[in-house]
Amino acid sequence: MSQNAAHVPSAAAEATLARQGRSFYWARRLLGATHADRATRLYAFCRRLDDLVDEATSPEEARRALAAADRAIADGRSDDPVLQDGLALMRECGIEPGIVRELIAGMASDAETVRMADEAELLRYCYRAAGTVGLMMCRVLDAPEPAAAAHAVDLGIAMQLTNLCRDVSADARMGRRYLPASLVGDIAPTELIDPSPTLQPALRAAVARLLTLAETYYASGEAGLPFLPVRARAGILVAGRVYRAIGHRLAAAEYAYWEGRAFVPDWRKATITLSAITTQPLRGAFWSHPQAHSVSLHQALIGLPGITARHGD
Repeated sequence: MSQNAAHVPSAAAEATLARQGRSFYWARRLLGATHADRATRLYAFCRRLDDLVDEATSPEEARRALAAADRAIADGRSDDPVLQDGLALMRECGIEPGIVRELIAGMASDAETVRMADEAELLRYCYRAAGTVGLMMCRVLDAPEPAAAAHAVDLGIAMQLTNLCRDVSADARMGRRYLPASLVGDIAPTELIDPSPTLQPALRAAVARLLTLAETYYASGEAGLPFLPVRARAGILVAGRVYRAIGHRLAAAEYAYWEGRAFVPDWRKATITLSAITTQPLRGAFWSHPQAHSVSLHQALIGLPGITARHGD
């Protein structure tokens, strides 16, 4: 491949990130050039897989497209330029195909009837949808230590929980209910779009519960930052803090997701960035590896790639 051709996937990947991943697009400028390029390519790769579901005209079409992508990952080759670049990135960074195939399995579940039963099922989904991305980011950012994986998974789970709480209405319009029945009852997604006054208290409580759970996973994710190179550490810290702020805005709105999609304006991103990069390096935890990972955070995930029964021994 020529030098000019080698930059084509990265340019396309950057355009995808700027258009669809605003929070990370903001934070990635804190990464070094190599890590920023890899992370941007990884985002485009994962976004392409996600679009196979969201842009399909039917569940059957989505299933066929994801099955083809799964075969491509297993075989290590594809005719799709974005997947080609993703496979190249996997080879460059030593990303195991099994992790990507778990991501695809999570996306495939979105093409089925989505009705989460309980928090354990939701956490497994969050692992597949975003915890796997955390595992891949470890390799992209040159943090291969096994102990780093658990914290990377947790940051992914936290961000996915935030995402689901923000997008309850949008997901419901696509026939998906991620709020667990154990929290809201076995209600239809249509009831979540513009909920009745009698249902709203239960929905507020469910979103509050999941955002509180997300805070626990954010804390674990941040504890793992010292496994990363210093410059990458700052970028991921800011990305997590910016996404975390979405949950804080939902909380300020008393968890009424139906009143408008929560977002973090650029001025707030700037203050979060300034605070993170000026105060966190002064804390010992920014420089010292955590002593142990909380086993309880992964009880629902045992047996999945990158998950072990014990951490920090």
